[in-house]
Amino acid sequence: MTNQVVIRMAKELKKASTKNDAPIWARLADYALKPSIARRHINLNRIGQLTKDADTVVFPGKVLGTGDIDHKITLCSFSISNSAATKILEKGGKVVSFSDLITKHPTGKGVVLLG
Repeated sequence: MTNQVVIRMAKELKKASTKNDAPIWARLADYALKPSIARRHINLNRIGQLTKDADTVVFPGKVLGTGDIDHKITLCSFSISNSAATKILEKGGKVVSFSDLITKHPTGKGVVLLG
């Protein structure tokens, strides 16, 4: 059974996709509705390898705090560990919600989707 918060988030993402003609939000909605066992995990050091300074990153899964990141990013994910969030904030980055990300990047341009 899917959590009501996840269902509400998926509806918001699909609505933003249709309204702004942005397929990235529909894709994230599909990821959100998958069973939790099928969701991915990524370590912070891997995000650091795949991104550059000041990137806006979306990861449809859980971000774990293993490793370190040497630049600032803006991160949005389904779930994030406390240690990962702390490390991102220490480097001057941000951890934002999906609604904040949709407001700032309605068409999805400039957003890097990992996964």
